[in-house]
Amino acid sequence: MIVLQNEYASVTLSEKGAELQHFLLKENNREYMWGGDPAYWGKHSPVLFPVIGALKENTYAYNGHQYHLSRHGFARDRTFAVAQKSSTEVSFSLSDDEDTLRVYPFKFRFYIHYRLEGTRLSCTYEVVNPSEFPLLFSVGGHPAFAVPVNADITYDDYFLEFSDDHELVCHKIDHDLISEHTETLMLTDRKLPLSHKLFYEDALVVKTLKSNRISLRCNKAPEGIHFDFEGFPFFGIWSAKDADFVCLEPWCGIADSTGHDQQLKDKEGIQELAPGERWQRSWAVTAF
Repeated sequence: MIVLQNEYASVTLSEKGAELQHFLLKENNREYMWGGDPAYWGKHSPVLFPVIGALKENTYAYNGHQYHLSRHGFARDRTFAVAQKSSTEVSFSLSDDEDTLRVYPFKFRFYIHYRLEGTRLSCTYEVVNPSEFPLLFSVGGHPAFAVPVNADITYDDYFLEFSDDHELVCHKIDHDLISEHTETLMLTDRKLPLSHKLFYEDALVVKTLKSNRISLRCNKAPEGIHFDFEGFPFFGIWSAKDADFVCLEPWCGIADSTGHDQQLKDKEGIQELAPGERWQRSWAVTAF
C-alpha cells in the first residue's frame, strides 16, 4: 500500500490496479471513499483501461483478428509499478507484456499520477504510444464515494449538484450494452436527489453532460465533496443495489452499443493515439 499525506488529509492507494482506496480528512476523521464491502461491491475506485464497460459478446475485432476482453478491461486487476513517489505524490506505471498482447494487440505505456494538495486529490491518466502503429484505447475512472448514513441521516438526504446542467439525458442499458433509448431526468436547481431506487436499473449513462463539476452534498450535514473533471465526453453515475455510496465516473470511451459491429476502430468514443505521442486527462476530488 502507498500512503500520501499532509497536515489536512491522508490517502491510501494499492499497487493492484493503482486503485484509490481511502481518503481521510484529519480534521473530522471522516472517510470519504466507499469501504469496499463485498456484500455489495468489493472495489473502491477501479481504473478502466483499455476498454470501458462491456464489449458486445466480450469480443472485438482488429486487423482481421478477434480478441476477448472482460468488462472494463484488465488494468484494474494488474499490479502497477511505482515509478515515482514523495509524501504527497505518486506515479504508477503499467506496460504491455505477453499477457496483455494476447487480448489487446497494442504496445502501450499507461501512467496514473496522484497528487494531494490540501484537501484536494487529483488523478491524471497518461497514455504513451511507444510503437510505430496507432494505439486505440479507452480510459476512465470509477471512484466510489461514501454516502454516510446514521440514525438521523438517510441515503435520500443526499443529492448531486451539477455546475451547468438542468437535465440529464440518460441512455438505457440493455444487457450491459448501451441502447439508443433514453430517459430525461429533470434537475431542480441543478440538483439530483439520491435514492437507492435510482440505480435499480443500472448506471445513469450520459453522453451530453455540460458540467465539469459535480458536488455530493447532504441536506442535513455540512460535509461533502466537489468532483472536478474536464475533457471526458461521457459520464456514468452508479451505485450497487441498496449500497451507501455513489460512483462518479468520467469516461473517455463507453460500452458497446447494442448495434455495434464489434470493430474496435468503429467503437464509439475510442481514442486513437499516433506513434510516439502521449495523451492526458485528469479528474480531482476535494473533500469538505
